[in-house]
Amino acid sequence: MSQEIRDIIANNVKKLRTKKRLKREELSLILGFDNSYISKLEKSRINITIDKLEKIANFFETDLYKLLK
Repeated sequence: MSQEIRDIIANNVKKLRTKKRLKREELSLILGFDNSYISKLEKSRINITIDKLEKIANFFETDLYKLLK
């Protein structure tokens, strides 16, 4: 996954999370991810799997492709 795509995903996830007024740790717990996963994701430090990306999209009730644009 390119750095540009990681940055786009990171920004979109952060926007959705802050819109719901959730802390990173809260979102990690809700989604069943490791405690630091959302932090690493929002800092573009990890490659996310499609399965996890889909889980995030479902939680925020958005289409998966919207997290990529």
